[in-house]
Amino acid sequence: MADNANAAASTAAPMLPLFYKALQPLHSTVHADWRLKAGDVSFAAETPFLPIVASEIVSAARTYPVVFAGDTAQPIAVLGLEPTNLFVEDGRWASDCYIPAYVRRYPFTFGRTEEPDGFALSIDSGSDRVVQGGTEGTALFEDGKPSALTQQALEFCTAFGREAELTKLFTDALKEKDLLVDRRADATLSDGRKLGLNNFLIVDAEKFAGLDDETVVAWHKQGLLALVHHHLASLDRFRALVDRQALRLVADPSSSGASNEPAAAEAVAPAKSNKSRKVVS
Repeated sequence: MADNANAAASTAAPMLPLFYKALQPLHSTVHADWRLKAGDVSFAAETPFLPIVASEIVSAARTYPVVFAGDTAQPIAVLGLEPTNLFVEDGRWASDCYIPAYVRRYPFTFGRTEEPDGFALSIDSGSDRVVQGGTEGTALFEDGKPSALTQQALEFCTAFGREAELTKLFTDALKEKDLLVDRRADATLSDGRKLGLNNFLIVDAEKFAGLDDETVVAWHKQGLLALVHHHLASLDRFRALVDRQALRLVADPSSSGASNEPAAAEAVAPAKSNKSRKVVS
């Protein structure tokens, strides 16, 4: 009975966003002496994919495969084919690669308030960058008002939320035209491991090419056509992911029992598978 009760409680507990452990809405009194230390992106080292917004698709597509989540059609950047982010090493993101806004906003985000459709700037108190008291780091509040750091975080999260709403309009348009189809990506490395990614969606290129003229013109004016083209072009980056994985195996063969010879990908190709906001108080 106790196990069942615990399971029920766990199921009922609200899900926190990726990376976040303990969100707290920022308040000038409660968090008067809280500070934020400098940090790295180690928190994203084991994350093989991240949500992105529509305005990031062009930048993300230059490095990562950009696909859509199978359950929500949320655009995501694929960072690896196993529970590893191939673009983070020693706490640093690869210098020549785009860093998604979802990472850059951490440990801040908007948290829902008790007010209907209300949101307030929140911080992950579970982050090791967040400290209470002392002089290390940057203050979140100064003289009872949001510091420059907190104000910048508010503006960043506001823009991110606005872009998330526009992204939904983009994915809704794709779904309305029934353009999203299931796909799977597979690869076999020279150490014998088979890597794969499933339960994701891509735009069906043939259906996309067959869109009626009225939709094509409308989507061109709205900037949606370019987003789809960048998404489709990004699918070639699956090969680059396997190459990056191969390089990591060579650098640390003990991590998987691989030999010292470079790993080789046999195949990696998409294959068909059977509201109001509050300034911190």
